[in-house]
Amino acid sequence: MSDYMLWVAIGAPAVVVAMAVASIIAVVISRRRAQPPATAAGLRLSEREARRLRTRLSREQRRAEAARTESAVERFRSVMTESRSRSTSRPGRRGWSGRGAGFVNYVQPLPEAQGTTVQVCGLWPFGISHQGAVVGVPLGKNLRSPGQVTADPMYWFLNGIISNPSAFILGRPGLGKSTLVRRLLTVYDAWNVIPLVLSDTKPDYVALVTAQCGQVVKVSRGFGHINPLDFGPLAARVAEIPDERKRAEILNSLRERRVANISGLVRLARNGAMQAYESSILVEAIRILDEIEWEAAPLLRDLVGIITSRPDRLRALTRDNGDDVKYDERVRMLLDDLTALGSSGPFGDVFAHPTTTHIDVGRPVVFDLSAIDDSDLQLQAAVQSVTWSYGSAVVEVQKGLADAGLVPPTHYILVMDELWRMLRASSTMVYFVDALTRLNRQRGIGQILITHTMNDLKLETEQLTSIASGFVERSAMTFIGGLAPAEMGNLRTVFALSNAEQTMIEDWSAESTINPDTGRTATPAGRGKFLLKIGKAPGTPFQVTLVSDELAVNDTNTAWRGMQGSLVGAGAGTSYES
Repeated sequence: MSDYMLWVAIGAPAVVVAMAVASIIAVVISRRRAQPPATAAGLRLSEREARRLRTRLSREQRRAEAARTESAVERFRSVMTESRSRSTSRPGRRGWSGRGAGFVNYVQPLPEAQGTTVQVCGLWPFGISHQGAVVGVPLGKNLRSPGQVTADPMYWFLNGIISNPSAFILGRPGLGKSTLVRRLLTVYDAWNVIPLVLSDTKPDYVALVTAQCGQVVKVSRGFGHINPLDFGPLAARVAEIPDERKRAEILNSLRERRVANISGLVRLARNGAMQAYESSILVEAIRILDEIEWEAAPLLRDLVGIITSRPDRLRALTRDNGDDVKYDERVRMLLDDLTALGSSGPFGDVFAHPTTTHIDVGRPVVFDLSAIDDSDLQLQAAVQSVTWSYGSAVVEVQKGLADAGLVPPTHYILVMDELWRMLRASSTMVYFVDALTRLNRQRGIGQILITHTMNDLKLETEQLTSIASGFVERSAMTFIGGLAPAEMGNLRTVFALSNAEQTMIEDWSAESTINPDTGRTATPAGRGKFLLKIGKAPGTPFQVTLVSDELAVNDTNTAWRGMQGSLVGAGAGTSYES
């Protein structure tokens, strides 16, 4: 009994194990039968073996990548260590490294300079590029970036940068408008462009023109005369031009200038506009005057004599039907105004006699009007109008003769300063200035108009104001100095001034202050600073810089010399402590 039971206890587990082993062998045999037979390349790995192999390869790749990364870090660490060791022995591009060793985070760009290959022969061609085209007169330092600003109306026009050779300068008194113009004229004279300052009322340009061996023409009441019908000795040579069309063109232009001259003086004398029929009579009378051969230039009294002689051509314009009384009535006001331009009129004998001094063609010229009292705005405006027309006509005739090969070619720049005086004397003078500036165009003549603020161009009517504002809008190049917000007018619209540009111009208009430490007056913030605007493009701010040789001719306070010593006794220059 006991033996039988023992067999059962031992034999039962053996049967279970045998059955499990048999089932495993059956599964292995079935899987092997399902696999493809071995090929020449070798036995195919099982899925389990493939997973183990991929796991091992991935582990090896990660180890290799880690080794490479560790190697790169080590190399970077070694490079930095070596660089740090070298930096302790010499400074880098931005100074010595390390705390408190003088290292700078920002390196300011080097200043740029311009020179010829002769002047900088030791540097050329190893230079640096400039930020813009270097064309025109060097004016001063750019206030936004390193380098110099070079610009002027004539050479920018010749290089196609602007459409006409004209410039307009605006700025409050005492901020350097005349200094800017003198810099232009100084370089122009060196470049064989002849300056003509057609009205100098302070004077601001006499010293410069004198230093240039130029001609100073003084005109005032009782001293010096200028004939409004005389356009210089070259006018008589127009007949020598062989081209009939060109000759007729110049003669017609001179006649237009004579008409504009006399019409402007008549408007000033009567302080009002002329009637339409009066303008027709004046034009025809000047045409008759031109047809007469005069030994010298005709005078105003000769023009009056032609009108009073009642020629048939003038009778047809007055429509008097042969009635002398009606003719005299029609021309009475015109004759009264022309007579007022003579010695007995408000202008004295300034326009009643032949021109005292003619322009010497080929030399710098300035018309000195400083002897005319500042309170006599009417005479100042009258003389300004005549000198502007006279200078423009002389230049135009000289150019026509040069084109015909009769005289050497010469280039001129006309400066018309203190524009506000003429416009303030009579609102009708805006038409004269408008006609004069338009006649200068297409003549190969550069021009510069100067006034203080846009308020100078605000006249009695909107029409006149619009015409005067056109002087600025038609100028291809505009220099804007310091202006107060109320003095800017429509500049923001015309030139698309940005907020930054407008703020800059307003800051330049600030008055000078007293330094409490020294008791001396500080230089005004805007002295010599201008914004160059070309149309609606962004402006270029710059500051005029002078060389030592220019300082003597740029002192416009000569009338105050010797006053400093006497003012010191009254407390000037003394500092007080509270």
